[in-house]
Amino acid sequence: MRTQVDLKAESEQVAHKIRSSYENVEFFATPFQHLIIDNIFSSSLADDCLRHFPPLSDASWDFTNVPDIEVKARTNWQDEFDIPEGIIEAIRVLNSAPVLHAMSERFGIPKLMPDPYFTGGGLNCTPTGGLLDIHVDGNYHDASGMNRRMNALVYLNPNYKDEWGGQFGIYEADGSTLEKAVAPTHNRLVLFDSHDRSFHGLPNPINFPQDDPRRSIILYYYTVANRPESQISVSEPHSALWQKKGFTDKHGHVTRDFT
Repeated sequence: MRTQVDLKAESEQVAHKIRSSYENVEFFATPFQHLIIDNIFSSSLADDCLRHFPPLSDASWDFTNVPDIEVKARTNWQDEFDIPEGIIEAIRVLNSAPVLHAMSERFGIPKLMPDPYFTGGGLNCTPTGGLLDIHVDGNYHDASGMNRRMNALVYLNPNYKDEWGGQFGIYEADGSTLEKAVAPTHNRLVLFDSHDRSFHGLPNPINFPQDDPRRSIILYYYTVANRPESQISVSEPHSALWQKKGFTDKHGHVTRDFT
């Protein structure tokens, strides 16, 4: 177990890596702002996350199987007390004030807040044959009324081989053309703007081994302020909008009910 001093040092190191990321090497402005940093955590913290990553037989997983759209598993955390020991420290780092300040400064999005409810966030696991159609994410957080602005992904795949597929695809503003494929290698951070033109996904079924699925941590960040007009295609609250659904949600709707 790491001390508070250890975790503060870890969060400050992550924040430094984000702030000092190199233009057009780690930080990119197009087709939407995104950041790719290797070895984001200390090796011991990344390895702890992998060691405590729950198997797919664990009760903490919710499974989604919508052919050609979304085939994967995601944890059903409701609060931080659901997070496994060995992973909670990584979540605390990613949601810490030093890291939030660094993300805000690097991306020009002030007053970012994490999600203590983990709505859609947590751990993701994609088994062989899994996929995620090209899409933009939902824009509204029911629990707080805030607007989703950023996504963070940390991959935990030390044995990864390119022939397994599963690269994170970054697409042009209309979702039609692949701009970049990012390998989900171990301890790699991907941060990106989340808005109505930040198309991403892994639409081709992956070939990971049965006993070594594609693993990641995914967290979302929000602001009270609305997104800039240039980032809005649908002003009302909406769920993920999928390419193969004609850029509607899984039920064929563009907007959704909210509270």
